Amino acid sequence: MPYVNSSAISAIDWNGGTLSIWFRQSGRYDYFGVPESVYEAFLAAPSKGGFYNDHIRDRY
Repeated sequence: MPYVNSSAISAIDWNGGTLSIWFRQSGRYDYFGVPESVYEAFLAAPSKGGFYNDHIRDRY
């Protein structure tokens, strides 16, 4: 599980289409049907919170 440098997110993991995000304030949330390419782009994004808001929230 990769830990990330973000004020809102502490770690991100992907396993077989399930994206798990550990938020610093509210804990773990799982998102289903997420392509691996989205996970890889998430890890590479300079702003994890911005990427989450633009590409994951309300989509999965």
